[in-house]
Amino acid sequence: MTEQHNRFMPVDSNGTPRFAGIATFMRLPHVPLEEAQDVDIGLIGVPWDGGTTNRAGARHGPRQMRDQSSLMRKFHPSLEINPYQLANCADLGDTPVNPVLIEDTLSRVETFFRQVVDQGILPLTAGGDHLISLPVLRALAERHGPLGMVHFDAHTDTFDRYFGGCKYTHGTPFRRAIEEGVLDPKRTIQIGIRGGLYSEQDDVWGLEQGIRVIRIEEYEDLGMNAVIDEIHRVVGDQKTYVSFDVDCLDPVYAPGTGTPEVGGLNTLEAQRMLRNLIGLNLVGGDVVEVSPPFDPSGNTALVGATMMWEILCVLANNIGRKGGR
Repeated sequence: MTEQHNRFMPVDSNGTPRFAGIATFMRLPHVPLEEAQDVDIGLIGVPWDGGTTNRAGARHGPRQMRDQSSLMRKFHPSLEINPYQLANCADLGDTPVNPVLIEDTLSRVETFFRQVVDQGILPLTAGGDHLISLPVLRALAERHGPLGMVHFDAHTDTFDRYFGGCKYTHGTPFRRAIEEGVLDPKRTIQIGIRGGLYSEQDDVWGLEQGIRVIRIEEYEDLGMNAVIDEIHRVVGDQKTYVSFDVDCLDPVYAPGTGTPEVGGLNTLEAQRMLRNLIGLNLVGGDVVEVSPPFDPSGNTALVGATMMWEILCVLANNIGRKGGR
């Protein structure tokens, strides 16, 4: 372990208690993007929910997830790794956003992530509503080409328009990503899909493009291990993104979200599936739709921070296995 790596370690909780100090993701150093040349994995907030169509509040997600992430420790006993010994990890702060203009925000976020990707940093993002995944995918695809995706969600997010003309909402990001050629539908798998639809046509478009959709009933029928095998089969060994919407979980585990759907995954199932993404060629990930106003207890933000930690460990393990960036 070099001195360069050591300066990116989380604050030592034996020296500074976890309730003290300025909140950053996983208590990591905050490193401005212009000084992040040595960073391997950048944890980034996108505090914006302008794509939300009903229950807003996810703009507050990154701040509370930073706070709750102080409960994360350094060593992952199930994976038997310390991610901070495998990769330089840092909190790169929040992207610029425009709280009132959707397309301006998409442009600002994409510009930020282009700078991240140009430096060879793997982005791990806290939303924000699910529309924030679109500019991240745009930036990554500019470097890597069309990406595969492992997508945990209650909803497919492949709807077309809202109120007749709006193309950009938290229900449309992956339709736009496929149309723009930044997401490969045939290497995309969606897990945990459930809930009522506006019509029987709502999910047809995605299926026609070749997305592998595992509704919650099929998940129960197949079992977790078979679903994990299907994930690896679908995305293969090419560049892949992981997107985790907390509403994939049953709302008893994550009530603080914009579009809760009963009958979802539990937190242990989600953790185990994320851990089994080890070996995939991941180039980034996100955790979205944590909406603190709908969960004053902070439990949903703790769940979101924990899922970020799981993805962080997988990304770091992959970097360590390759011997660096």
